[in-house]
Amino acid sequence: MRKTCNGLVAVLLGLAAAAALGGEAPKDEWTPLFNGKNLDGWKVKIRGCELGENWGDTFRVEDGVLKVAYDHYEKFNDRFGHIFYEKPFSNYILRVEYRFVGQQSPGGPGWAFRNSGIMIHGQPPETMGKDQSFPVSIEVQLLGGSGQGRRPTANVCSPGTHFVQNGKLITAHCNNSSSKTYHGDQWVTVEVEVHGNKLIRHRVNGELVFEYEQPQLDENDPDARKLIKDGQKMLSGGSISLQAESHPCEFRKVEIKLLP
Repeated sequence: MRKTCNGLVAVLLGLAAAAALGGEAPKDEWTPLFNGKNLDGWKVKIRGCELGENWGDTFRVEDGVLKVAYDHYEKFNDRFGHIFYEKPFSNYILRVEYRFVGQQSPGGPGWAFRNSGIMIHGQPPETMGKDQSFPVSIEVQLLGGSGQGRRPTANVCSPGTHFVQNGKLITAHCNNSSSKTYHGDQWVTVEVEVHGNKLIRHRVNGELVFEYEQPQLDENDPDARKLIKDGQKMLSGGSISLQAESHPCEFRKVEIKLLP
C-alpha cells in the first residue's frame, strides 16, 4: 500500500509540474523542440518588425538544419532577431548543437562576429517592443573562435537581468565561462541545466564551464522594469529563444529534457 501511495504522489506531482510547463509531463528522455523539417512551434521576432515577420527569411530550415542566414540582407541595420519556442519552461536541461559558418553580414557590429546565443528565462515575445533589440532574459552566449587567441563559449550575458554567483550579485553584462575555444565550422554541443530560480549550469561538450543561481530582473533596466509585478524580481522560468546577431550560424539539434 505504501508503494502504491508513493506512486500516486509521484504521478500527482508530475501532473502539477506538467500543468506549470504547458501540459507536458516530466520524463527522463529528450524531446526535440526543433523537428528538423520546418519552424512549427516557433515564433520569430526581429527588431523593427512585427512578431511573426521573418524578415529576409533570416530563420529557415534547409537539409534538416535550422539556419540563421543573411544572404537576403544588403546591410544588417541592427536587425537583431530571435526565434522563440512557443511554450515557456522552468525546470529542464536544454541541449543544442550549433556551429558558425560563412561571413558576417555587412554592417554587423564587431562584437557580433561569430556570436549568437540561447536566451532562457526570457520574457514572452508578445511583450517585446517593436524596436527592442533583445528580450529581457539570461543569455547563454555562443561564441566561435577567430582562428587565434582565446574566446570561450557558453558565457553569460544579461539583457535586463542579473544573477548571483558565489553569494555575490553579478551585474556585469557579460561574464566568461571556463570553456575551450572552438575555431572554424565545427559543431559544438551546449547543455543548459536549469532549476527554476535556483541552480543553473552550462556544459560544453560534456564539460561544466559555468554555474550560477537566482536569475532576476534588473530594476534599473527600462524593459525589465515593465515586467516587475508587485516588486517580484526573481525569475523562475520563461521563454527560450535562439539569436540572430549578424553572423550566419546553424542549429542541427534543439532538444529538452524536463526535470520535476
